[in-house]
Amino acid sequence: MFQIPEIDESDKFYHSLPRHLQLIFALYNTMVSKSEMLCYFVIILNHMVSASLLTLFLPILIFLWAMLSVPRPTKRFWMTAIIYTELTVVVKYFFQFGFFPWTTSTYRGINAERPFALPNIVGVEKKDGYVLFDLIQLLALFFHRSILKCHGLWDNKEVEMPDFFKKLKKKTEKKRQSGVTRGEQGVTRRRFLFLSLQTSTASLFCKQRGGKSSNSHDIEQVKKNHSKKKKQQHKVPLSRKEQIRQRIRERLLEAKAAIIEVALHIYLPIRQFFYDIIHPEYSPVCDVYALMFLIDVINFIIIIFGYWAFGKHSAAADITESLSEDQVPEAFLVMLLIQFGTMVVDRALYLRKTLLGKCVFQVVLVFGIHFWMFFILPGVTERRFNRNQVAQIWYFVKCIYFGLSAYQIKCGYPNRVLGNFLTKNYNYLNLFLFQGFRLVPFLTELRAVMDWVWTDTTLSLSSWICVEDIYANIFILKCWRESEKKYPHTPGQKKKKVVKYGMGGFIIFALICIVWFPLLFMSLVKSVAGVTNQPLDVSIQLSIAGYEPLFTMSAQEQNLVPYSQSAYHKLTNVYATHPSAMQFIVNYMAEDIVIAKVKSDASLLWSISPASREAMIQELSNSSHIYVTLRWTLLRNTSLVMNPETAGERTVKYEDKELKDSLVQMLQGTRSESVIIDKLLPKYIRGPSGPEAKMAHRLIIGNRPEDLHLAFFRPLSIKLQQASGSVAGRGPQWWVVEECTPGPPPVRCQNIEIVVFNDKVSPSSLGFLAGYGIMGLYMSVVLVIGKFVREFFNGISRSIMFEELPNVDRVLKLCTDIFVVREAGEMELEEQLFEKLIFLYRSPETMIKMTREKKND
Repeated sequence: MFQIPEIDESDKFYHSLPRHLQLIFALYNTMVSKSEMLCYFVIILNHMVSASLLTLFLPILIFLWAMLSVPRPTKRFWMTAIIYTELTVVVKYFFQFGFFPWTTSTYRGINAERPFALPNIVGVEKKDGYVLFDLIQLLALFFHRSILKCHGLWDNKEVEMPDFFKKLKKKTEKKRQSGVTRGEQGVTRRRFLFLSLQTSTASLFCKQRGGKSSNSHDIEQVKKNHSKKKKQQHKVPLSRKEQIRQRIRERLLEAKAAIIEVALHIYLPIRQFFYDIIHPEYSPVCDVYALMFLIDVINFIIIIFGYWAFGKHSAAADITESLSEDQVPEAFLVMLLIQFGTMVVDRALYLRKTLLGKCVFQVVLVFGIHFWMFFILPGVTERRFNRNQVAQIWYFVKCIYFGLSAYQIKCGYPNRVLGNFLTKNYNYLNLFLFQGFRLVPFLTELRAVMDWVWTDTTLSLSSWICVEDIYANIFILKCWRESEKKYPHTPGQKKKKVVKYGMGGFIIFALICIVWFPLLFMSLVKSVAGVTNQPLDVSIQLSIAGYEPLFTMSAQEQNLVPYSQSAYHKLTNVYATHPSAMQFIVNYMAEDIVIAKVKSDASLLWSISPASREAMIQELSNSSHIYVTLRWTLLRNTSLVMNPETAGERTVKYEDKELKDSLVQMLQGTRSESVIIDKLLPKYIRGPSGPEAKMAHRLIIGNRPEDLHLAFFRPLSIKLQQASGSVAGRGPQWWVVEECTPGPPPVRCQNIEIVVFNDKVSPSSLGFLAGYGIMGLYMSVVLVIGKFVREFFNGISRSIMFEELPNVDRVLKLCTDIFVVREAGEMELEEQLFEKLIFLYRSPETMIKMTREKKND
């Protein structure tokens, strides 16, 4: 209708510009329209980077003054911010001069990271770019001032002082200008003090004329008293000492009156400001509680995953390790309880709709959070706030909460709080979000109980929970019915293959994965993501007939030789014709195998008592057989396995009389030659993740003569060594044990070599699942999920009456009516509607009538 050629040409020119240039113009226009938020962001960012007393003042003013101002921050605030920023720049520049002690490199090197060093906490430390963010902040403030001036919003009307305070101020100025005496000035100031203290709270803010009579009466009374005092003073001459006392008293009263005047200049505008917020002339109602709750949840998650940033020496700790040891970190617990407590208080204030409580909570929370984050937390963690990235993120998210909270206070609480914010729309997104909300443990129950506590109602707690459950089920049904209307199904038409194979195929795949999950998980976690866990120590112990061990020795570090790739290929070639052995070998790589070389000399002297030695000789001489036990122990990395120490043993019964006699002679000291114990040492052992280190039985080959070089059990040569120069049977003794080659004599003996096959273990990130094993996973995961799935399939028939409802609009309206009359204060009507809802669920015929499809006239 109104077409202007210049504007059309301007639009054409703008659309003809390149896209990146249009994006730059759009970003600039956004910055212009939100220049106020840009200033807030820069001020908060400056405080996060500086974390000092100089920058703390403006963020507090933002949350307690600027964001609470209606309709926008006044000129006084922006001038305060500009002047304060300029003063901050000047102060920081002045304290950079070299004659201050904290500007030296030595002082900075010692106190640079100390949070409570004087220049650090004040914000005047010497560093590069010390006023960079202050200058950016000043630039943003000047930019916003220019925008306000362009739109004529800079010289807006300020909030005026109360009329009563103005009249008192004018009276005082008139009397000063009239040339009254100093005593009369003191009386006037005392009169001002008297009036300001006697005036009630209501008279300061009520702009009515009814209070003038009482004020004038007080003034007349003061005049009469003063005139009497003056007459008394004229009648009785005062001494010099009394005159000095009187003058001092007058000066004190003048100073007191001046202090109270200054205090009233500060107190009355602040009081008027918050009074106007709590009692607004009009209220543009809004509801941002859902966003505030979401911000609190984000902060809750930040605390859980970054708890180490809120405590001393907690950076190296692991929360899962601390909780597994039943140790709760104090910093984690304090921050968690504070965050959870503020969420509960915020919910209570929202339900009670009390602006006064919300204002008090905002003031306390702003001062408390800033005091905690910038004074207490640096002392606890011994780190400056600007060196703590997690604390900075938490504070920034909390500042968003403060902004939303201030917006809620400025606009006022809604008159009616109806249901959950997720139930406002009926679609798939709200449906899945609401069901996810109900799946969080204890969240639904806690919300229902809090709503019942802080909402005026006639219902009992059980009745309240009943209404909430009915409303939740009806909302879910409403979402499904709306989706059926949006995507209708033609009667008599079979289901499409896309739906059947999509939904049904996914369910089949999910059930199969659940059933075979433990086997698949344990296989993949060790073959694909498994970590090689080679032993740190391999120990051998030899004992006879249960007496004191003869031989104890271990292999460590350089004596644990990794298996080379060529040796692994040689091993596979040797066992290539034995399928059982190859099936075992192919499960391991060369890096999983270690050769433990145990030295032949025992690490300790044989410390058997003479009585036990005689008993051992007697038992070996008289028994028809002996038992020889070889025990081995593997020690692995404790960070990779739950059982760092695994052990195994092999006990062999020998009935060879020659062997017994040789051992007896050796113990008696009449034999110096070694004794051969056949088929005792297993050549290959396996190091699993469990507590038992078994022998590798798969590598046992038949006893054919041509397979002697592949013998699994090797003979051991033992000898009781005597120290040189000592008498036989006396003095220090130790055992020498060597591994011998299998076969007929002569045999060749050498140091013991044991090949250890180490099973791969799951990484530490998956250890909480892999530690249960296959059977543990089946019992704890598969059966539990199977029980829930079975409940879903078996419980359908019992819920048909309440879930297969064609039209739930009337039932949903009945639930909403209960919420509306409750908020309106109609308690009797609320009780009647609840009884109607209960009767509806008790009467199937009435439910059928209420849930019929609406007829189209």
